[in-house]
Amino acid sequence: MTTTTSPVTLDSVRDAAARLKGIAHRTPVLHSRTLDALVGAKVFLKCENFQRVGAFKFRGAYNAASRLSPEQLSRGIAAYSSGNHAQAVALSARELGTTAVIVMPEDTPRSKREATLGYGAEVVTYDRYTEDRVAVGEALAAERGLALIPPYEHPHVLAGQGTAALELLEETGELDALVVPVGGGGLIAGTATAAKGLHPGIRVLGVEPEAGDDTRRSLEAGRRVTIPVPRTIADGQAAETPGELTFSVNRRLVDGIALVSDDEIRDAMRFAFERLKIVIEPSGATPLAALLAGRVDALPPRVGVVISGGNVDAERFAQLCGRATRS
Repeated sequence: MTTTTSPVTLDSVRDAAARLKGIAHRTPVLHSRTLDALVGAKVFLKCENFQRVGAFKFRGAYNAASRLSPEQLSRGIAAYSSGNHAQAVALSARELGTTAVIVMPEDTPRSKREATLGYGAEVVTYDRYTEDRVAVGEALAAERGLALIPPYEHPHVLAGQGTAALELLEETGELDALVVPVGGGGLIAGTATAAKGLHPGIRVLGVEPEAGDDTRRSLEAGRRVTIPVPRTIADGQAAETPGELTFSVNRRLVDGIALVSDDEIRDAMRFAFERLKIVIEPSGATPLAALLAGRVDALPPRVGVVISGGNVDAERFAQLCGRATRS
């Protein structure tokens, strides 16, 4: 069965924004003349690395969790995630007075796992290269009677993620383009819905690591394509296939996908640290990397960039930036 009804609308994004007011941070928008001169456009950085849990994921997780019934909340919440959604669900559960059980890959960066535990969640690990996290998560939720909040295949999650773009455009006014990281596709689906709902002519461009170009291939094929589990420093974008729900939105609203190498991601992380004085994780750096490396063709005059997160520990950050190629 097919449907023309979108799982997320501008109205649902606005509703999520009202629900998140006073709960989620209204994150800063940064501007750098140095960056503008390097890329040849005026760039506005929406810094979700300053969001609660250090990433945009809190927006969608809380929007979804806060809509559960008292009975569902009393039983607890489950999720599966490589790190940022895990922390977001864990914190949302704590805020709402319930518990969370999170399925995480064994190779999740230590800082993300420890933060998830620190918010009070139970962590169950799996091997991302041999096991299906959706199957593991669904089985665990069914066994324990938990409400499952997936990282992107959920209308309320998508609506929550779109609130970052809503805030950005409220602050900057109309932009010519938005450049957004793409993993499972939830952030860009919410972003595109909000942005094009407000300004139909805006271009929405996604960025993926070269090793994880499942969304680019899927958009070109006109159907969801599955690739081998990506091996990239951008662990938050190591998706094998776009979400069904997210792809139904993105195939209509996303205007293109740029790819960046791991070295270009490292360069962007180092640039952000040295010139912008902010710390961003590899997945959060991919749209900045695309601009700095010239991966976006015909860059228009006014561009918004969503820096999706900053969850990287000091040791890993130093290791990655020490290998950056930008002088």
